[in-house]
Amino acid sequence: MIKFLDLHKLNKPFEAQFLSKTAAFLDKGWYILGDEVKQFEQSFATFSQSKHCIGVGNGLDALVLILKAYIELGKLKKGDEILVPANTYIASVLAILQADLLPVFVEPTIETYNIDPNLIEEKITSKTKAVLVVHLYGQLAEMDKINAICDSHNILIIEDAAQAHGLTFIGNHTRAFSFYPGKNLGALGDSGAITTNDDTLAEVLFSLRNYGSNKKYHNDFIGINSRLDELQAAFLNIKLPHLYTENETRKRIAKRYLSEIKNKKIELPICNNFNEHVFHLFVIRTENRDDLQEYLNSNGIETVIHYPIPPHKQKALQDYNHLNLPITEKIHDEVLSLPISSVLQEAEITHIIATLNSY
Repeated sequence: MIKFLDLHKLNKPFEAQFLSKTAAFLDKGWYILGDEVKQFEQSFATFSQSKHCIGVGNGLDALVLILKAYIELGKLKKGDEILVPANTYIASVLAILQADLLPVFVEPTIETYNIDPNLIEEKITSKTKAVLVVHLYGQLAEMDKINAICDSHNILIIEDAAQAHGLTFIGNHTRAFSFYPGKNLGALGDSGAITTNDDTLAEVLFSLRNYGSNKKYHNDFIGINSRLDELQAAFLNIKLPHLYTENETRKRIAKRYLSEIKNKKIELPICNNFNEHVFHLFVIRTENRDDLQEYLNSNGIETVIHYPIPPHKQKALQDYNHLNLPITEKIHDEVLSLPISSVLQEAEITHIIATLNSY
């Protein structure tokens, strides 16, 4: 069976370094916010071309903390509307709700699966204070258009870059990252980060992630406990120098898929610029998705559905179940993610392509 993502094989080359770092971690006896976290924050800030990186517990917390920091600074207030792509993973929406803000769903384009800039403006009201842009599957959203719209309406842009490690971003925005094990830069457990060039915002974020405190027992804000784990930071420090190679390998596989998969029943993703996609996922569409998935599985190919149920149809979001979002619903009914990572062998890629072509 060709696994969708073989994490054991992906992390195997780093195993000796992981063990060495773990031994050093145990010997040092400093378990929280130590040198490994500081090193990763510095390295990832440099890698992301940002002034500041704030390591946090996970990608959801990263988004929540950004929104709460903007509330503390008076740039947002409870009850403000935040535009968000309708077909994102539910975490993007949960963050808005957990910060006592209101999500407003905007349909994506069927070609890129990212938020449709042409639909943003018609959703803007006097209550709209930010757009949460998601670079879904690792592809840069149409930021030139989005920047122009948001600048003209004086509203914030926040970027959910949980699937977009290594993109060259456009604009001076604050971004949330997840290092969930399956990401292009994956830890061995939950972890996340925020990058920003805003000094004041960074100061508030460093405090909010640590009980609202920048000085022990002095609490300036109602914060939370969401600090990047020291051991996970150590693992990320080992893997970060290899991220560029991982992304380039994914692009190479994607180019094979795009040029060699030729089946009229299968819709391939659109990528006009490989500098604007890191292919966290390679997502195809077909009207008979479940049938295709079963067919691939019977031929030894594991696939995953990202995501079978759109946020506005989830039981947890019953207040939004009435919404009619046909493009989003079509996407969620038809998408199927193919294996893509640096541990795929050429013969496996060839088998995946041939099997799809014979469907």
